[in-house]
Amino acid sequence: MSPSAPTTAGTGLNIEKVRADFPILQRSVHGKPLVYFDTAASAQRPLKVIDAVNDFYLNHNANIHRGVHTLSQEATEAYEQARIKTAGFINAPAAQEVVFTRGTTESINLVAHSFVRPRLQPGDEILISWMEHHSNIVPWQMLCEETGAVLKVVPINQRGELEMDALADMLTQRVKLLGVVHVSNALGTVNPVAEICALAKQHGIPVLVDGAQAMPHQAVDVQALGCDFYCFSGHKMYGPTGIGVLWGRAEHLQAMPPYQGGGEMIRHVTFEKSTFNEAPGKFEAGTPNIAGAIGLGAAVDYLQSLGMENVAAWEARLLAYGTEKLSQIEGFRMIGTATHKAGVMAFVLGDIHANDVGTIIDLHGVAIRTGHHCAMPVVEFFGLPATARASLGIYNTFEEIDILSDALKAAIKMFA
Repeated sequence: MSPSAPTTAGTGLNIEKVRADFPILQRSVHGKPLVYFDTAASAQRPLKVIDAVNDFYLNHNANIHRGVHTLSQEATEAYEQARIKTAGFINAPAAQEVVFTRGTTESINLVAHSFVRPRLQPGDEILISWMEHHSNIVPWQMLCEETGAVLKVVPINQRGELEMDALADMLTQRVKLLGVVHVSNALGTVNPVAEICALAKQHGIPVLVDGAQAMPHQAVDVQALGCDFYCFSGHKMYGPTGIGVLWGRAEHLQAMPPYQGGGEMIRHVTFEKSTFNEAPGKFEAGTPNIAGAIGLGAAVDYLQSLGMENVAAWEARLLAYGTEKLSQIEGFRMIGTATHKAGVMAFVLGDIHANDVGTIIDLHGVAIRTGHHCAMPVVEFFGLPATARASLGIYNTFEEIDILSDALKAAIKMFA
């Protein structure tokens, strides 16, 4: 039995109030109330974020850092306040260590080209895990092809957990960077990042963490983790699309050459030579996504108003209930059963293809993700062409999990 009322009692949240913050949850799909279980792909936006973006365009729209007029000054202040808020949210030592990018993917590519590439020699190694998103695989493959370096992969077990002994053995002097995901988007596995960073530090190996899936679900403290770079995207954490963050240690950012050339990232330009700005400015060439950054700042405000410990507690309850409820369905098999998981339930349903599952339950108003989730190697590790994935957000309820369960049962009946 699910709880009789959509309450977050004991977690410090009121789910009815939280859901009211998200206008899109009021709509219907195929005549059914929308049930949104695709937060891992892109979260919905609370009204606070939507209003912040609208307010910028309605009242303050201007370019930043270049103008002396009032609108430019207001836009610059709002943009830089968003940087300060974001730095505080992840406990960065300084706001200047926060670089705004288009998202996690661009953040990783920036590190690949500006930090890692100048350090690589043929035969050097870049180390990643088997559960990485394509954004933390493909840039390193491309870099290895260009430099003669070698990409090495840390194995996982059948529960979807890193083989920590193997990781320790692979940390050698040849490794120039370790890239690891904080929370797997395909499995929900929460990796022991602080422990991993401590192991790498013993060998002087810098660590990049893909934090895209961690930011919406738990408090993140980059100083406590001990990593060198931390990357995430605004749209995963209830903010706008097209905005993301690279946090990097100040000493690394100052030593790194610019990733792109153009306006804003320079101090002085002649036809003979240009001198570059300090970080973070030297990595933010051209007019940035000003509205996106302001919206990200509003998303930070919103999550802080809820309290990340409350968010984590509520989603842990949802995950436990969902795992138990769905596991009772005939033919249901969870993919990714790590001891430490975030709100991701990837699964197969008998012999029904994941895409068919997603299509059928969409008729019930239920939105899930199907496919390889931009993590093809880990899906293939389990011998599967695809999985269905229900991913949780702060607005989901026990009742919605019941609706998902009923929709999955309906799918089974259709293929009986």
